[in-house]
Amino acid sequence: MTLRSTLSGTGVALVTPFKSNLSIDYPALERVINNAIASGVEYLVTLGTTGETPTLSKKEKIEILEFTYKVVDSRLPIVVGIGGNDTAGIINDLQSFPLEKATAVLSASPYYNKPSQEGLFLHYKALAEASPIPLILYNVPGRTGRNLNAATTLRLAHEVPNIAGIKEASDDMNQFMQLVKKRPDNFLIVSGDDALILPQIACGADGVISVAANTFPKEFSDMIRLALAGDFASARIIHYKLLDGYDLLFEENNPAGIKAFLYEQGLIENVLRLPVTRVSSNLQERIKTFLHSL
Repeated sequence: MTLRSTLSGTGVALVTPFKSNLSIDYPALERVINNAIASGVEYLVTLGTTGETPTLSKKEKIEILEFTYKVVDSRLPIVVGIGGNDTAGIINDLQSFPLEKATAVLSASPYYNKPSQEGLFLHYKALAEASPIPLILYNVPGRTGRNLNAATTLRLAHEVPNIAGIKEASDDMNQFMQLVKKRPDNFLIVSGDDALILPQIACGADGVISVAANTFPKEFSDMIRLALAGDFASARIIHYKLLDGYDLLFEENNPAGIKAFLYEQGLIENVLRLPVTRVSSNLQERIKTFLHSL
């Protein structure tokens, strides 16, 4: 079975719940994981940027990963986020993190240092050669400051065997379509844009790694399955039901938005580590109103 078939559908970019003293809230994390699994999502993504990984120590990351393996207990595939802007440091993590129970690694492009396209190619080539499991590229230029363009992605897809897919979150539909048109047959293409995934599936996407699926796991994953089956009329009904919620999720900050939603649903405390702070009281009230309307 290829990674493209294994990770088709909805993956949830898990949050990291914190207690009021800023320690990791493992019972809350277990609730979020079990809620997602019970609601029918296809796989989980732990230690992604939605999990506030820039504020986690390496020790905390490994503890979260081991806890996630234990709670999931092989019920679903697990993708592990391991990224950053120091290639050598990421290689060390790839070789020292417990990845035996993971399906793939998701690695965000380097942030801040803004490498050239050749630098991005060589960075990902080095990671793929060091990774013991398949590597999924993550292009999110709004966060990293540098777009991994279609030509570089396709070069990696065709030339580097252990690179198995991409999470594409550039908001550029033309770039997305170029990837779908020219990818190798077994190359996974998932969206990182909850609001765009419906038209992207129409263009050939395999699914999504979603923030919204933390809080709407059943509705969102149902929508994705309907779209992948070609029933866009039914999928559109759910899409437009959730559309205003997507805007609320990302209006001020991710993961502040998704944590506000999960707090209102009674799954976690509304606590984040600096420099990220809670959403404004006005936005929190509108989130509460939106959830009641559902």
